[in-house]
Amino acid sequence: MKIKVNLVAAYKLIAQKGQLTLVLPEKSSVHDVISGVIKAAPALKTHWLDKDGSPSHHLHPFLNGDDVYTLAEGLNTCLVDGDSLEFIPPLSGG
Repeated sequence: MKIKVNLVAAYKLIAQKGQLTLVLPEKSSVHDVISGVIKAAPALKTHWLDKDGSPSHHLHPFLNGDDVYTLAEGLNTCLVDGDSLEFIPPLSGG
């Protein structure tokens, strides 16, 4: 299945690309997409993963516009062909 990935703001600059299309096996999860993006853009690894290799709590993935952390399965949410994931870096300011 094909999953569209959009990298926003600093992530786009770090990866030196704003969009990726990943081809993944059926029943892949958001977590699998994170791994796939890091393989395609290794510079994101230190920004997306904690020292133990787990996704950083600063990583904000949105699946088809919905914050992944609000979904019942979170990062383990299974994807379907044509889904779109957007990764937005943490923002601060006032």
